[in-house]
Parts: sequence; structure tokens; C-alpha cells
Amino acid sequence: MSSKIVTDQNMEKVLSENKIIFLDFWASWCEPCKIFGPIFERVAEKNPDIFFGKINTETEQLLSNDFAIRSIPTLVILKEGHIIFSESGVIPEYVLKNLVDKARNLDVSTLENES
Repeated sequence: MSSKIVTDQNMEKVLSENKIIFLDFWASWCEPCKIFGPIFERVAEKNPDIFFGKINTETEQLLSNDFAIRSIPTLVILKEGHIIFSESGVIPEYVLKNLVDKARNLDVSTLENES
């Protein structure tokens, strides 16, 4: 499955229906976003069991604010409703693949115990 468009209108559904979510915050004028976009798509296609969503920061300013996006591209990874990773900049494909594996293997109950 390739990535899906995420908006303020479908965000609740995305959160409630998916255990692991990778979100790419981007904008059409952003040159680094144009580099990261195809990387994000290739990894999304190889991992159909994970939700990969793209959020256009120009049209989805509320979501950008909710996730405290300050620069783009920004990758945010959620597992079971917890933000487990957030990083700005172009992420190489091999790193993104590694993040997929780490997200799958992470036990979020260990995060809850640290609070």
C-alpha cells in the first residue's frame, strides 16, 4: 500500500484504526520534501501492514500545530497512540527501513512505565 493523505477530517479515524503510523509532514514548495517523498513512498509500498500518511502543512495547519511542526519535512511515528519518533530533515531510505523495524519491535508499555 502506498501512502494516504491525512487531513484534520480523517485523523481520528487514522489514529483509531492503525497500530503503527508513519506521518510525513511536507509542503509543495519544499525542496527537501521533494527528495524525501519518493523515499517515503518506496518504504510505504514495502510495508503494507503499517499506515503511511502524508500531511500537507500548507492545507493542514491545525495538524501541523497539533504535532508542533517547526520545519519540514518532518517524520512523526506513532505506535498505539504514542509518538515514538519525530525528526526533521531528509531521512535516508536505509534509516527509514530501520525505523520501521524498530517501530514494529517497540513495546510501548515500557514508555508508559517511564512516565
